[in-house]
Amino acid sequence: MIVIPAIDMKDGKCVRLRQGRMEDATIFSDDPVAMASQWVDQGARRLHLVDLDGAFKGRPVNAVAINRIAAAHPELPIQIGGGIRDIATAKAYIDAGVRWVIIGTKAVEQPEFVAELSAECPGHVIVGLDAKGGKVATDGWAEVSGTDVRDLARDFQNAGASAIVYTDIARDGMLEGANVNATAALADVTTTPVIASGGVRDNDDIRALCEVQGRGIAGVIVGRSIYEGTLDLASAQTLADELSAS
Repeated sequence: MIVIPAIDMKDGKCVRLRQGRMEDATIFSDDPVAMASQWVDQGARRLHLVDLDGAFKGRPVNAVAINRIAAAHPELPIQIGGGIRDIATAKAYIDAGVRWVIIGTKAVEQPEFVAELSAECPGHVIVGLDAKGGKVATDGWAEVSGTDVRDLARDFQNAGASAIVYTDIARDGMLEGANVNATAALADVTTTPVIASGGVRDNDDIRALCEVQGRGIAGVIVGRSIYEGTLDLASAQTLADELSAS
C-alpha cells in the first residue's frame, strides 16, 4: 500500500482545510513546489495535488504551480484534482507531465464523462468520490447529494478509471482517524482499486488500513498529519511496506 502526501493549493499557497471548509484553512507553505520537493526528499512515491480554488470555481486556478511541480519532478507519478470539468483541461495537465487527473464533481453530475475521458486518455483517469454520512458531495464539498457513494462506485466499475479516491469529509483535516470501515465497504462493491483519504492521524491508521487492503485498498492519502508531525511519511511508508509483505 502506497502512502501519498497531499498538497492542497489555495491562492497559490499550500494549505489544509478542516472538513473542506475554505474559511478554515491553515497555511503551511507559500511555495507548493518547495513543499513537493520536501515530500520527495522524504521518499514520496506519488503526490496528490488539489486545486481547491479550482474545485469551487469549476476551472483550473492553480495550474501554474501544479505544472511547475510536474516539471520539477518528471519521474514522479502525480495525481491532480480540482476544477477538471472538460477533456481539454485534463489533456493539458497530462501533457504537462501529470500522470492522473481526478474527476469529482463532473463524474457525479455526468457519469458518462468518466468513460469518455478514459477513452481519450486511457490509464490517466481517477474518480474522486467525496462523501459525508455516506452521501456524495460535489463542488468543493459545498453540496451534499442524496446519492449513496457505494452505488456510484458500482456505476464507475467499468468506466475505465484507474482508481477511486474515497474521502470521508467529516474526518478530513480533523486528525480523528481514517474511516477504515467505510473505505473497506466501498472497496467491497467495486473491482476498481480504492485510495483512502481523510482523517489519517498516525501509524495506527496505516496499520488499520493495511489490515483491510486485501479488500481492494491500494493506497492512502495523508495531509494534515504529515504537516503537523503526528505522522512521519518515511516511517509510514516503511510500515506499509512491511505489513504488505507479511
